[in-house]
Amino acid sequence: MNIALPVLGGLGLFLYGMNLMGTGLQKVAGDRLKRIIGVLTNNRLMGVIIGGLVTMVIQSSSATTVMVVGFVNAGLMSLYQAVGVIMGANIGTTVTAQLIAFKLTDYAPLAVTIGVGIWIATSKKRAKNLAEVLIGFGILFIGMDMMGTGLSPLSDMPLFAKIVLSLRNPFLGMLVGVGLTTIVQSSSASIGLLQAFAGQGLIDMNIAFPILFGENIGTTTTALISSVGANKTAKKAAIIHFLFNLIGTLIFMFILRSIIETLVVKLSPGDVQRQIANAHSLFNITNVIIQLPFANLLVKVANAIVPGDDDIEKQASKFLDTRIIETPTIALGLVKMEIIRMGEIVEENIEKSKDALIEGKYKDIEYVLEQEQVINKLEREITDYLVKLSNAPLSDDEHGNVNIYFNIINDIERVGDHAENIVELAEERIDNDYPFTDQAVGELYEIFDKVQEAFNKSMKAFNEDDKVLSDEVLELEDEVDNLERQNRSNHIDRLNKGQCMTGSGIIFLDVISNLERMADHSSNIAMYVLDDYK
Repeated sequence: MNIALPVLGGLGLFLYGMNLMGTGLQKVAGDRLKRIIGVLTNNRLMGVIIGGLVTMVIQSSSATTVMVVGFVNAGLMSLYQAVGVIMGANIGTTVTAQLIAFKLTDYAPLAVTIGVGIWIATSKKRAKNLAEVLIGFGILFIGMDMMGTGLSPLSDMPLFAKIVLSLRNPFLGMLVGVGLTTIVQSSSASIGLLQAFAGQGLIDMNIAFPILFGENIGTTTTALISSVGANKTAKKAAIIHFLFNLIGTLIFMFILRSIIETLVVKLSPGDVQRQIANAHSLFNITNVIIQLPFANLLVKVANAIVPGDDDIEKQASKFLDTRIIETPTIALGLVKMEIIRMGEIVEENIEKSKDALIEGKYKDIEYVLEQEQVINKLEREITDYLVKLSNAPLSDDEHGNVNIYFNIINDIERVGDHAENIVELAEERIDNDYPFTDQAVGELYEIFDKVQEAFNKSMKAFNEDDKVLSDEVLELEDEVDNLERQNRSNHIDRLNKGQCMTGSGIIFLDVISNLERMADHSSNIAMYVLDDYK
């Protein structure tokens, strides 16, 4: 018990510190981390770089790979793009082990003190985010120190000595590494524990090497588990991660082990912690160099293991994936993409409702009603996702954006409802053969065009954070109000002159009323942009 408590407590602090440091780094990175979605290309080398950088920020290759599975599941990334990012994530995760090898334990309390001091003394968001990084950094090393202290009595236990001797069997060592990382669900934590053993002189590099290889295989279990319930392409991405690490492990165990082991021992003689860190880095960097040219082959093997095309998605949303909430800054960017997509569906429904009403296209009525069901489902799914995201560690600006997104999706959905109202009026007009005068048709085209322009510009302003476009939307909303009043007056004049049927007139008035409300909701969206959402 004297061993278990400090080891488990230290491991808990290590994991918490690593998570806190990663969260702080994510907040500091902010929008720069979101841009990953736009940077991803078919250039595999760029994918490796991005995967490495993101993993350095979020402090977990498992989290990066799970995020990749989510991207693939959402259709944001192809398997060929995923390969490079997965490989890069393996390189990025080596940073934690390198930091541990610097033996900064003596400075850990100072880092926590400075971090807490900054947190208390300032109200600036960026300073508080940096304080989180420092506090997490310090807690990480305090956890390492606790693990080392807890493990030190093992050196006097004969039973432990026997266990250590059995680990000189490389296959048994690998199994221990796989099991340890699968249980802890963090390769950084399991390698940190391995370094803690080394720091107490309990293991040498000969024992650590196969365990280290096993840990590289064990880290793939997180993505494999996360791919359960995902589409086939996402499952293939998880399998590629597993194959990449498995093949690398076999290459190093049977071909390169003696070379790498000799090299790391010569580089840092007598320092097993540093040797473990260097071996971890060399393994992952060399593994990428060897396998990157054969990335297409990895994809082919994954396709053979999971044959067939993607299953039909049951959800309406394309980009939302709960796996990515673990990286909330990027998840928020995906929500915005889904909102833009929802707006595009509504834009199409406005156009179709115009054709259904004025040109009497019955097929457009059915299309709009079907798409309205998709819009409603999207609103529910985005809302549910935002509720989950609101509980994630977001900055104040990002929390503000979550609240704004709730309102924007409501406005977009209401525009969709008005388009639905118009096609129902179109159906009534077609069924009863109600005619429109040429003047009424001209007025309808004019106000429809203004409303479509207002909504399209509001969505573009939201997408690009364009305040000039937002001002134009407000002006268009005023024009629509004036047109609605003028058209209503013109219609009454036509009625008085007996130029149109009563049924046609009622439909006309209801239509322009719905269009005016569409412009109001477009104006609401523009106002959020003018209110300086981030």
